[in-house]
Amino acid sequence: MLKIGQLAKHAGLTVRTLHHYDDIGLLRPSVRTDAGYRLYHRDDVARLQQIQALRQLGMPLADIGHFLAHSGASPLAIVERQLAALQNQIDEAARMHAHLTALHARLARGEQPELADWLTTLEQMKMYEKYFSKEELANLRMVHDEDCRAEWAALVAEVGKIMAEKTLPGSLEAKQLGLRWMTMLERDTGGDAALMARLDSMHINEPAIHESTGISAAMRDYIAEIMGEIKLDTWAKYLLPAEVERMRRHQRSRGKEWHPLFEAIRAQFEADPEGIMPESRAVALQKYALFHDMVGENPETIGRFKTALEKEPLLRVGRGMNDEMIAWLYKVESSQKAA
Repeated sequence: MLKIGQLAKHAGLTVRTLHHYDDIGLLRPSVRTDAGYRLYHRDDVARLQQIQALRQLGMPLADIGHFLAHSGASPLAIVERQLAALQNQIDEAARMHAHLTALHARLARGEQPELADWLTTLEQMKMYEKYFSKEELANLRMVHDEDCRAEWAALVAEVGKIMAEKTLPGSLEAKQLGLRWMTMLERDTGGDAALMARLDSMHINEPAIHESTGISAAMRDYIAEIMGEIKLDTWAKYLLPAEVERMRRHQRSRGKEWHPLFEAIRAQFEADPEGIMPESRAVALQKYALFHDMVGENPETIGRFKTALEKEPLLRVGRGMNDEMIAWLYKVESSQKAA
C-alpha cells in the first residue's frame, strides 16, 4: 500500500488535492489507520488513473464521480478514450509537420512574406500556450481548425461593420450576431466555462492577440454588452421587471468587476481546494456581495434567478466558473456561516 505522500508524488498531485478527492468522495483510501494515515491499495491507484485520464479528456471534476459510478465504463474503455485523445495529438503533430515542410519549401524558394505570416501564427500559438494546456489546445477548434478560424473571421468582420455603424447593443441585428457569437463560443470550447474565462483573460491581457483575431478591446466590450442584453431578455422570462432593471443597472455600473473576481476565485480554488484559507473566505465574501448587488436579498428573487440559471443554458455561456468552482464557493460560504 502507498501512503498519501507517496501516491501524490507518483501522480504529480499535491497531498491537499488527494485530501480534497477524499472529502468529496471521489477517491477514498482503502485503509485509514488508527493514527489517521490514509493508505491506498492497487484498486485505489487504478481509480486515480481513471480520474486523471478523464480530467485530461476535459471532464469536469464534479462530473467524474457520477460518470465512474453510473456509466459502466471499464478501465479498458477509459484507456481507449485516452488512446483516441493521444491520436488527436499525433494528428495535430502531423499537421504541424506539414506546415513546417511547406514553410521550408517556401523559404528555400526565397518567399519571405509567408515567413511573416508563419511567425505571426507561432506568436499566437505561444500566447495560447500561456493560458491553455496542450490537451486543452487540442480541443480549441479556433486554434487549429482552418474552417473554424474562417468562420470566426467572418463573424468578427460582421460585428466590426455594425460597430462602425454605431448599432446599439440592444438592437435586433446586434442580438442576432451576439447569439451567433455565443453559440460558436459554446461549440468551440465544449461549453467549458473555465476555457471561456481563460479565452477572455487572454484577450484582456494580450494586446498582440487583437491583431491576429481582429477582436479589439472595444469589440470585446461591445460583444459583452450585446451578450448582456441577450441574457437580460432571457432573465425577463423569470424575473419581475423591477428585478431585471436592477440587473441592468448592476451590469452598467459594476459588470466589469465580475471578470477579475472570477480570475481571483479560480486562482484561489487551485491554491486551496479545501477552501480553508482566509483568502478563500475573502473571495467568497466578495462574490456574495457582488451577487446580492445584482439580484438583491429577496429569497423569492434569488429562487427565480437560480431556476432561470438551471433551465436556460444560454445564461451559462461565458459565466466564468465551472460547476466544480461553484461547489467550492458554496463550501467556503457554508463554512463562513457556520463560523
